[in-house]
Amino acid sequence: MTKKMSISTSKTSLVLFLCQIISALDVPLDSKLLEELSQPPTITQQSPKDYIVDPRENIVIQCEAKGKPPPSFSWTRNGTHFDIDKDAQVTMKPNSGTLVINIMNGGKAEAYEGVYQCTARNERGAAISNNIVVRPSRSPLWTKEKLEPNHVREGDSLVLHCRPPVGLPPPIIFWMDNAFQRLPQSERVSQGLNGDLYFSNVQPEDTREDYICYARFNHTQTIQQKQPISVKVFSTKPVTERQPVLLTPTGSTSTKVELRGNVLLLECIAAGLPTPVIRWIKEGGELPANRTFFENFKKTLKIIDVSEADSGNYKCIARNALGSVHHVISVTVKAAPYWITAPRNLVLSPGEDGTLICRANGNPKPSISWLANGVPIAIAPEDPSRKVDGDTIIFSHVQERSSAVYQCNASNEYGYLLANAFVNVLAEPPRILTPANKLYQVIADSPALLDCAYFGSPKPEIEWFKGVKGSILRGNEYVFHDNGTLEIPVAQKNNAGTYTCVARNELGKIQNEVQLEIKDPTMIIKQPEYKVIQRYGQVSFECIIKHDSTLLPTVTWLKDNDELPDDERFLVGKDNLTIMNVTDKDDGTYTCIVNTTLDSVSASAVLTVVAAPPTPAIIYARPNPPFDLELTGQLERSIDLSWLPGDENNSPITSFVIEFEDALHEPGVWRYQTEVPGSQTTAQLKLSPYVNYAFRVIAVNRIGRSQPSEPSEQYLTKSASPDENPANVQGIGSEPDNLVITWEPLKGFQSNGPGLQYKVSWRQKDVDDEWTSVIVANVSKYIVSGTPTFVPYEVKVQALNDLGYAPEPSEVIGHSGEDLPMVAPGNVQVHVINSTLAKVHWDPVPLKSVRGHLQGYKVYYWKVQSLSRRSRRHVEKKILTFRGNKTFGMLPGLEPYSSYKLNVRVVNGKGEGPASPDKVFKTPEGVPSSPSFLKITNPTLDSLTLEWGSPTHPNGVLTSYTLKFQPINNTHELGPLVEIRIPANESSLILKNLNYSTRYKFYFNAQTSVGSGSQITEEAVTIMDEAMASRQVDIATQGWFIGLMCAVALLILILLIVCFIRRNKGGKYPVKEKEDAHADPEIQPMKEDDGTFGEYSDAEDHKPLKKGSRTPSDRTVKKEDSDDSLVDYGEGVNGQFNEDGSFIGQYSGKKEKEPAEGNESSEAPSPVNAMNSFV
Repeated sequence: MTKKMSISTSKTSLVLFLCQIISALDVPLDSKLLEELSQPPTITQQSPKDYIVDPRENIVIQCEAKGKPPPSFSWTRNGTHFDIDKDAQVTMKPNSGTLVINIMNGGKAEAYEGVYQCTARNERGAAISNNIVVRPSRSPLWTKEKLEPNHVREGDSLVLHCRPPVGLPPPIIFWMDNAFQRLPQSERVSQGLNGDLYFSNVQPEDTREDYICYARFNHTQTIQQKQPISVKVFSTKPVTERQPVLLTPTGSTSTKVELRGNVLLLECIAAGLPTPVIRWIKEGGELPANRTFFENFKKTLKIIDVSEADSGNYKCIARNALGSVHHVISVTVKAAPYWITAPRNLVLSPGEDGTLICRANGNPKPSISWLANGVPIAIAPEDPSRKVDGDTIIFSHVQERSSAVYQCNASNEYGYLLANAFVNVLAEPPRILTPANKLYQVIADSPALLDCAYFGSPKPEIEWFKGVKGSILRGNEYVFHDNGTLEIPVAQKNNAGTYTCVARNELGKIQNEVQLEIKDPTMIIKQPEYKVIQRYGQVSFECIIKHDSTLLPTVTWLKDNDELPDDERFLVGKDNLTIMNVTDKDDGTYTCIVNTTLDSVSASAVLTVVAAPPTPAIIYARPNPPFDLELTGQLERSIDLSWLPGDENNSPITSFVIEFEDALHEPGVWRYQTEVPGSQTTAQLKLSPYVNYAFRVIAVNRIGRSQPSEPSEQYLTKSASPDENPANVQGIGSEPDNLVITWEPLKGFQSNGPGLQYKVSWRQKDVDDEWTSVIVANVSKYIVSGTPTFVPYEVKVQALNDLGYAPEPSEVIGHSGEDLPMVAPGNVQVHVINSTLAKVHWDPVPLKSVRGHLQGYKVYYWKVQSLSRRSRRHVEKKILTFRGNKTFGMLPGLEPYSSYKLNVRVVNGKGEGPASPDKVFKTPEGVPSSPSFLKITNPTLDSLTLEWGSPTHPNGVLTSYTLKFQPINNTHELGPLVEIRIPANESSLILKNLNYSTRYKFYFNAQTSVGSGSQITEEAVTIMDEAMASRQVDIATQGWFIGLMCAVALLILILLIVCFIRRNKGGKYPVKEKEDAHADPEIQPMKEDDGTFGEYSDAEDHKPLKKGSRTPSDRTVKKEDSDDSLVDYGEGVNGQFNEDGSFIGQYSGKKEKEPAEGNESSEAPSPVNAMNSFV
């Protein structure tokens, strides 16, 4: 990564550093390379800072590290050296720094409380762990107390105090009764954050003697129970209604301090009758969207992931019909230190420069201190290449002895951050890690990626060549990645060959060759076609392919996206699929899929099976129902059923379907039992216990199914324990702190006896817990509360009845509820590929922080402004989702020469995590769009005036305009082309020295530094000379010419009058003929009262015509108001559409081509147009 640093000019010793760009080396994760390179220690695993342990189990304090040579480990306890050799209860794992304190063989956990720190050291430095505070968990017993019964008047408020024992960590509180059932809670009765049970007003049904508060200590898996509390409600008539009064918090104001990133919980519980309703507001602001939740019937306000912006006054208002009361909670958000820039490892070459930057924020502002190899840097051995400047260490001209591990500590009163970052000075010649002569094969027109993984110190420069003596590769057809990979975005046949990657630094040079082969794509040149075939016929689908001769294709046929039936009637040939003796079951979609090692193509066709035409002499029908059903051989688990078949009606019976009714559990419901061949008239049926059976038989032939037979006599089987357990058992949390166990309940006939119940069992996976079980009935769901967020659980559900249990059920793995991800993706980088495409990279978030099933990442990106106009616009954010644990993606459709912002968020089943910091990137210039208009005015004998508008999308900085023009003679042949360059700041031009009475065609476009944009064209004519115009006037004034014109006008007038009379009498004319031919439903019918046409009546004749295709006299070319006009898509005809999409222009007589002169009409003399012209 390239880094730049600005330093005060007063620090003259750092001036040289200002002029340099520091590039730290990335060491590839190549096992062979890592074994050879020396590396300072790195802590890879350690126990949490606040480590609460189970006092009954051995204490394991983790400390794992890597390095070359492998590091040795030592520990301090409470700030002094911890000599583990002197304590027989303490051992260190081999090749590890992890401590194991043996508590199960006589040790006491309390004796090992303290602050531990691990140091991993080798010849290149020392890394240290966090301060690990080890404390054993505590789950003390409830102090015994004498609880007096609570006598409360109906309508009064009541608080039942829990006051659990103080444990480590604090317990989870819940209220239950003697039957271990959760006490129902509502707007009137609810549990507070402190565990107390609050009654806004008591009712007679609240009288009971078993209000029991439970405290569950998760760390030790123990539950403590308070003595039952008795509540007796006595009634007084009438019950007095009361205004709201706050039970908690008390007073009118209170304060709350919360840390950044935590969950803010504010609570208001009120007494009153009727029960008050709680409402929350933030004074002077809005509650944060997407982070605000209301719990406990809106009595608790929950804001997740709080920040300093959430500080302020929050008001809760309790209201009922008699009045209201409010309380203001002043919230202050402080912050433990959090990273802005954590120090990162540096791999440098001798003589190079580098920096370690450690920047953190918090409230209050954290202090930054540095250590070198675990020792405060002020007392560490001096290094002349090192200079500390606050939160930055600057290294200049490092040597191999400068290798060390540095620790940055950022701390304030709410916590601290500790980060290790090593400086590893290596001098290594280049190495190429990609295997030599590696062969890459890609399909033509697909991307080709040729790897050149490398390492060296200093960082090598990478160059690519094609062929043995080829020149270095450059240009837009290649993309060179920072990791050495060469990308050919669209590989063609001419790209095949040998490519050479060369890596060089000042210590040496190395090269590697790889081979690229371009293969022809696989194509289906004759696809299967839709077929209709009669039943019992034969059908064949073709699938003829063309493929690269060096690739071996495999052809697979599917039916309805599944494998072909295992039936000898289906014959798969080299280029076809043939189905013999087609039946109705063969109806469906058949797909031919062709796969090679590089690509895959497919094509589908539908087969429809129809019945063959019946032979007149034979009538086929469904069979008649069987009859005379008889039950014999009755046993506990089986019975024999026999019957007589009915008439088969000219189609042999192929099978008998046997159904049963359970009159005990589902009377009137018939279910499938079995099916036997049509030649069989008896069947032995398997039975289930505790079912009152009746049977019926249905005959089946090729025509269909018969009506059911009459039911057999009933047979009741004896009860037994269940044979099976519920199916589809699942464990999926609906909230972050619960596990919802669901299953498909057994049907009545599966219960095998009375008293069906379910034993639901669960335990946390990989924690070696005991199973926790409950027995429930008449439900298919059980909710386990108080679970950790998104941890795996083993779950099983076993059926039982009054006679015993079903067999031991299998276990399934479920997860407790998901919560929103905690961490935003880091190290977001954008690589702009061209003016409309960019590639974004990010580091994956730690899986633990996802707190749910990782679904993918979302990239939000939006345009901030166009760099050519410098004007902001409404921000329209776009979202791209990348499924799975993907760490990069492409952003298409960007606008050239624009500034964009983006951020990345991780997504789980609960929703989106926090956004990464906005990343700004800019797209380069592109070619402009065409000028917005080109207008030609003021024609004279030898000149024309051109005016134009700048492009709507300049896509960069305009550099100039190009005007090309050429004359057009009467046969439309083009003359010589003249080209003129015009400065970008001009908007008009007078062309002189043109020929008179000549038509010119103009081509006009704009340019940026990238190239020329699309052009706009226009034509115009210079006026004729005065002498010729005079001669034309003389001809027009001759008597014979005037007489001829009058005669023509009189004939046209007579013709129009005749057409007008015929139309009013219903006669046909061209428009009506088109109406009759098209039978357009949108054309109105003839009116019954006056015999006129609704579309063309006299009243309509005087309305303005539809919009025509006239060209303005000033020759302006511009878009219509509608973005969907035909001008934008066609040849310039401004036709319109009816509501059904039919084209109105077909009735208006419009021409296909534009007129020769700009002011002539483009409409043909249809009767409607002619009449309008004479009005």
